[in-house]
Amino acid sequence: METIHKIGRRKKSVARVYVSEGKGNITINQRDLNDYFPTATLQYKIKQPFALTETEGNYNVNVNVYGGGITGQAEAIRLALSRAMCEIDEENRIVLKPEGLLTRDPRMVERKKFGQKKARKKFQFSKR
Repeated sequence: METIHKIGRRKKSVARVYVSEGKGNITINQRDLNDYFPTATLQYKIKQPFALTETEGNYNVNVNVYGGGITGQAEAIRLALSRAMCEIDEENRIVLKPEGLLTRDPRMVERKKFGQKKARKKFQFSKR
């Protein structure tokens, strides 16, 4: 099996994922998964596609991720890994789709508008 390349996005984060057969090493920006994402919740999010498809420890993953915060980056990686798992085996799609792992989450921060405090908050109206 050759290396599979997929892209995932979430908020302002972009993750490029390279999946190849191996012992289950996950490297993010030349750092180990546990170094880059110290919290168990984010580690779980990244490993979720492997857990659902029961392929933990079968693939080496190399990730380049940039932009956004740590949660956005973790979810971008999760989307890219889910897409890669579908390319490896089409049967994985049946497992991942109901969990919502193949859906690109479109929610982003709304831009600030001119003449307002924030995106939707207005300045307080003064009668006098």
